[in-house]
Amino acid sequence: MGIDYKNESEILKAIANPVRLQIITTLMKIANSGEEKCSVNSIQRDLDLPQSTISQQLSILKSKGIIVGKKYGTRTCYKIIDTRIKKIIEILKK
Repeated sequence: MGIDYKNESEILKAIANPVRLQIITTLMKIANSGEEKCSVNSIQRDLDLPQSTISQQLSILKSKGIIVGKKYGTRTCYKIIDTRIKKIIEILKK
């Protein structure tokens, strides 16, 4: 089984955006801290960006299978499910 270059390039395009990189980094920090601040409002406060911008970018990350949202009543908590993304971010930090 070979590499699906089209799919892989779509994933790379999805993270090749400053706001989406900030969201991914924020979600990684939240996951590492054990905090439950993974909702749109929490991310919006951390990044000081409009809620609509955060929602739009989360939607793109979700559509590419990079994150998933889990409902808790009226709140949705987001987390990264594509472990390759975490590795890419760690490489970028070096």
